[in-house]
Amino acid sequence: MRFSYDLGGGYSLSLRTLETAGEQHALILKNLERLKQWEHWAHEKGEEEDAAFIRQSLDSWLAGNSLPCNIYAGEAIVGSIELRINQYQQTGEIGYWIDADHEGHGVVTRACRALIEHGVEKQVKRFELHLAVENTRSAAVAERLGFTCEAKLAQAMRLGDKRLDSYVYALIVD
Repeated sequence: MRFSYDLGGGYSLSLRTLETAGEQHALILKNLERLKQWEHWAHEKGEEEDAAFIRQSLDSWLAGNSLPCNIYAGEAIVGSIELRINQYQQTGEIGYWIDADHEGHGVVTRACRALIEHGVEKQVKRFELHLAVENTRSAAVAERLGFTCEAKLAQAMRLGDKRLDSYVYALIVD
């Protein structure tokens, strides 16, 4: 049995673990060309790198600095989301991706809300999303959640051998 947070509609969140590394890697490979449009890590991914990333995320979770989760549809992993917390600054950055077959169902929006709730419990006062200017789907998620676009940063996002402009979206919690 695994810890699970119900997102509704047959979707849930669960802590990312080493036991899920193989399934997560297979899902990344299935979505690799799409992920390469927005994620630098997708240009350098291998199964060993996935496992090392999961170990690092779990160490950060144990220290209280992150909440790394898989997104599930039933028992199958369909995406990933993580809240990375800077306790000193009381800030949190959310990063996510979802399988193409599960886009457009509000799953990422609901998963972000769950991580925002967790962050508020951990005294996070400012949440950020960093995304490529051309990533309109992620911008729509940010806007649905009430985030405000605060800045456009020139060439701030490394993507393989090129650089993209990025937006910083923020949500301030009173």
